[in-house]
Amino acid sequence: MLKEFKEFAARGNMLDMAVGIVIGAAFGTIVKSFVDQVLMPPIGVALGNVDFSNLYLPLSQGDPAGPYTSLAAAQDAGAVVIAYGAFLNAVISFLIIAVCVFLVVKGYNRMMQKEEQEEVPAAPPEPSAEEKLLAEIRDLLKARA
Repeated sequence: MLKEFKEFAARGNMLDMAVGIVIGAAFGTIVKSFVDQVLMPPIGVALGNVDFSNLYLPLSQGDPAGPYTSLAAAQDAGAVVIAYGAFLNAVISFLIIAVCVFLVVKGYNRMMQKEEQEEVPAAPPEPSAEEKLLAEIRDLLKARA
């Protein structure tokens, strides 16, 4: 069983997949930071100083009862809330990552198509007039023999 695991782990695709997962996780962290700290604040200011990470809908009051000044205050009081602002940030992060992955896959596919086109061997050139004449002479000599 240990031998089978070594063979499985030693495959090139396994290592490529592991590297892709690690880089993907790091990229996801970068995109989340970009959305939360760079993209959404200017959008919030443009919409009248809205902090998207603090948008929530209270479902039940906590102790003490609301209104609460922030999502953190509502959660600290034990209120049940739907934090749709955080969900909105997550959706925007997902869309950015999806577009980036789409662009990477599209570029990879384009690169693979170019390689396939380059690998197709060119048709052999047509024989010259001299070669055609020599082939006719050869055929005539074979017919005589």
